[in-house]
Amino acid sequence: MLDPRLLAAFVEIVDTGSFTAAADRLHLTQSTVSQQLARLESSVGQQLVDRNARPVQATVPGERLAGYARRILALEREAQAMLGDPAGTQSIRVGLPEDLVTDQMAEVFRACTHTHRSIRLDITTGLSRNLTDRYRGGELDIVVVKESAASADCHACFPEALAWYESADNSQPWSDPVALVTFPPGGLYREAMFDRIERERRKWYVAFSGSSFQSVLGGVCESTRLWATCPRWLSLSTRGIKAAPQQR
Repeated sequence: MLDPRLLAAFVEIVDTGSFTAAADRLHLTQSTVSQQLARLESSVGQQLVDRNARPVQATVPGERLAGYARRILALEREAQAMLGDPAGTQSIRVGLPEDLVTDQMAEVFRACTHTHRSIRLDITTGLSRNLTDRYRGGELDIVVVKESAASADCHACFPEALAWYESADNSQPWSDPVALVTFPPGGLYREAMFDRIERERRKWYVAFSGSSFQSVLGGVCESTRLWATCPRWLSLSTRGIKAAPQQR
């Protein structure tokens, strides 16, 4: 292994052409610089400078090593500077439902990391119930989740309006029974959907079940005969679907 201290002495000797000048730059004695060069030459098994030349000059092996030595020393300085930079050293683990990973949320994240350079946001997406379990298990530091009612460990909450959605290409009336696209059992929108359609006294059945928000949206977009209950703001930002009229 090439010792950076020995490489630094060698580079200074080559650059200044003098053991004395190299010692001054390194704030060492001339004898120490001479010893460091001798140790480096012993390590590589080559004579690296012509000590009899005035000014001192690198030998052919020395010329070849000098370029590598400068790069090694530059990388060492770069590594030291990187380790001294606190940027991205403090991880905050954030959990979000897929539908909240929007351009607006990305801008919030960008502003946060720009203002607080030491923070690194590690984002996880998933179903609210899974994110809540991971938060309570210590795997996540912050979660934004959807609940039918605020839990005891909730720090802030706001209501979310829901609406029926269908494919943007659909012009047909509601089917009888209504074919639904849902989340898996336990999903918040699933229970809200069943409760709502029961209150409207419609016949229904589950035609498609998706394990992620995108798969549910895909099920609605790709069929002109399927309906789902989702956040009302979707119609403003999601292509391929539209809010369905309450009655047709």
